Amino acid sequence: MGNTTGVNFDALSIHRIQWEDTISLRHSVLWPNKDPSFCFVQGDQDAFHYGAYVNSELVSVASIYIDKTSARLRKFATNSIYQGKGIGSCMIRYIIADLQQQNIILLWCDARETARHFYERLGMSVCSERFYKSEIAYLKMSKHLTRS
Repeated sequence: MGNTTGVNFDALSIHRIQWEDTISLRHSVLWPNKDPSFCFVQGDQDAFHYGAYVNSELVSVASIYIDKTSARLRKFATNSIYQGKGIGSCMIRYIIADLQQQNIILLWCDARETARHFYERLGMSVCSERFYKSEIAYLKMSKHLTRS
């Protein structure tokens, strides 16, 4: 059975990137109707940022903000052409493995309610009631990490 996702995973690479490299994709995917400056997060300069590349094209970004042994996932965005093809899942698994190596014990995020099942498939659980930011429904979700 061949690859039905349309993505050559041999051409996929995930690694840390600079925060400035995240802004364009954050803007086009998450907040296209806002000014690009809206996509900057206080603390971006100190956070860890990850990028997924197919060939040499940046197709997914995610940012991690560390507080002691807890890590917050923010501004996770995948180019719409590549959504539903497993790239985001690969990215989160990569990030989890990286965080485990740093002795982080909790990964959490404010997940858009529409992405709930995506995060649940990756082992995250809902840990709050629904709340709203900019008229978009969110849920707090988390996953306890164990050292690999």
